[in-house]
Amino acid sequence: METIVCSAKKGKEQRLKKLLDTRVAFRKRSKRCKQAWVCKSADGSGTFLIQAIYLNEEAWRKISEGIQTQLDPKDGGIESYLNGPPLVGMFIYEEEK
Repeated sequence: METIVCSAKKGKEQRLKKLLDTRVAFRKRSKRCKQAWVCKSADGSGTFLIQAIYLNEEAWRKISEGIQTQLDPKDGGIESYLNGPPLVGMFIYEEEK
């Protein structure tokens, strides 16, 4: 499971949300991603939580490469809308048997 927490620059919240939604949709279209979602903080601070569950680490790498090669060149990427570097974590998610 990939978990990302990021904050938008002031006044850039809506644009960042749109870009994050596009990336979540890209992940969800892949058979290598089991589920993905993005949500905005309840306090209206412009902080976002993005999570995705992948089949394995290779799946995460391939989807991440796809975002970098297909989406970022088209829309310019998300970096210019971020208020600092995102916090990114990878976790092992084992399904119940």
